[in-house]
Amino acid sequence: MEDKASDAREAAGEGEDDDVPAPEEVKAASEVPGEPVTQELEFPTYPAESFTHDELGFEEDEVLAMYQNMLLQRRFEERCRQQYQQQNISGFLHLYIGQEAVSTGSVNAIRHGEDSVITAYRDHGLGLAMGLDPGACMAELFGKATGTTNGKGGSMHFFDREKRFFGGHGIVGAGVPLGAGIAFAHQYRGDEEVCLCFFGDGAVQQGAFHEAMNLAGLYDLPVVMICENNQYGMGTHIERAAANPDLYQHAHSYDLPGAVANGQDVFSVNKAVSDHVEMAREGQPSLLEVCTYRYQGHSISDPANYRAEGELEAQQANDAIIRLKKYILDEDLSDDDTLDEMDEEARQTVLDAIEFAEESDLPDESALYENVYAGEDYPFLD
Repeated sequence: MEDKASDAREAAGEGEDDDVPAPEEVKAASEVPGEPVTQELEFPTYPAESFTHDELGFEEDEVLAMYQNMLLQRRFEERCRQQYQQQNISGFLHLYIGQEAVSTGSVNAIRHGEDSVITAYRDHGLGLAMGLDPGACMAELFGKATGTTNGKGGSMHFFDREKRFFGGHGIVGAGVPLGAGIAFAHQYRGDEEVCLCFFGDGAVQQGAFHEAMNLAGLYDLPVVMICENNQYGMGTHIERAAANPDLYQHAHSYDLPGAVANGQDVFSVNKAVSDHVEMAREGQPSLLEVCTYRYQGHSISDPANYRAEGELEAQQANDAIIRLKKYILDEDLSDDDTLDEMDEEARQTVLDAIEFAEESDLPDESALYENVYAGEDYPFLD
């Protein structure tokens, strides 16, 4: 073996006189330093109560529309919880209560019907923010043929192709490579559109996230990776799940811009996403961590007993809907009576959605064979 190694070194032009370090020198050079290695990185942040609607280019009616949509998401999810308890909804149910500013602020930073959005299984709020019909959404949860995916997808798979909402996905982190793929499709077509790819803090620990981040950076894909850090991956707090809980800093590993925004302020989210969308249109992918909080457990079956005493109440004191309502009143954009009427309208919209779902038909048995193949069904299914 030694002769073969010597022959190989000689063939490669390595003679005995080459300055090859001794093994002990190599070991000494690779030892871990006694002090931690630190590197100063700059990541811009988007704190709460730092931006106004005027600065962001929103008219008064647009601010009120955002408020009403956030109310719609909240009231929809509250009724979903009730309908699940009444056994009208089955399967998995992951509620979005508390995170409404993330969806609303984000989708108001893109071109509707052109830019694409994809998310994970907690997808009700984002779907409603994208303009999906509440009745179709509730019908999907009821397993009815009038649902967003004809009753086949359920809670984790809302979808609307015309609105460029590519739905939720039930496997943690699995939607991130799909988001990169959608962005690649935009790039390949040269349509100057972007993809917002949403995922939770739990997905950041998955290999698929890092693979997608690498490809996004490698090919300069027009994608904004948005991590909705609601502090818990199922029942595990981010501090116990991530070696570096500052998740936006993962961007540096792939030579991408990274930032963090306050997810309890719709304007903070909107400003952050707008900036990153602008970069994406120029071929610069990025990672945006949006710090938020879910008020409910991971799913409908999770009582969330792992929370510290008083933790939920402390977070609810910074509720995004309450914060926006206060802003609207302080800026004289509306009054209490009008805002109360908007809340009643949101509640009625959800009640109408439930009625629509109840009256809708279940899918016909023939639906088992529909949309199974990309093209025409195979002859043996006739």
